[in-house]
Amino acid sequence: MEAREATLTRETKETKIKVSLVVDGAGVGDVATGIPFFDHMLDLFSKHGVFDLTVIADGDLAVDAHHTVEDVGICIGEALSRALGNKHGVTRYGSSLLPMDECLVLVACDISGRPHLNYDIDLPIELIGTFDTSLVEEFLKSLVATMGLTLHVKALATGNNAHHLVEAIFKGLGRSLDMATAIDPRVQGVPSTKGSL
Repeated sequence: MEAREATLTRETKETKIKVSLVVDGAGVGDVATGIPFFDHMLDLFSKHGVFDLTVIADGDLAVDAHHTVEDVGICIGEALSRALGNKHGVTRYGSSLLPMDECLVLVACDISGRPHLNYDIDLPIELIGTFDTSLVEEFLKSLVATMGLTLHVKALATGNNAHHLVEAIFKGLGRSLDMATAIDPRVQGVPSTKGSL
């Protein structure tokens, strides 16, 4: 099987980002965005998705973290899309019901070619350290749009620890994408009656 991997660079007046991603990796993350909590979440995404992920980002953090988080989402979504190529043989669907102590989060995805995000998470605080928790949704919007992914994220049990909730989201995202991107040897072409994804 041809290696499913991609490397890309995105540069704007607000950010400069380089992403390398290997779909069939070993879960090795090497992330440096200048946003420590976000780095931790991307490491979790890589580890639990068993993706090899390198992210080097230089953004306008003196303004805030929004542009960096959003553009990293764009780059990871684009890298996944490129790495999957024509999507022949993929399982297509993936889901994870992930507990993190008192939290329980459902993450379900479809590599459909139709970007859609249903985000049903009520985070109890606005900041985790210096990280603005509204940026979790912004990251997911960007990833969904560039990958052409349908993604549902829903908290089934929340508690009052935002760190646990966000951690469950990123772990669940990794696990559901690992499932959806896995090759099913029974699938000829793509798993769609339309003949394309």
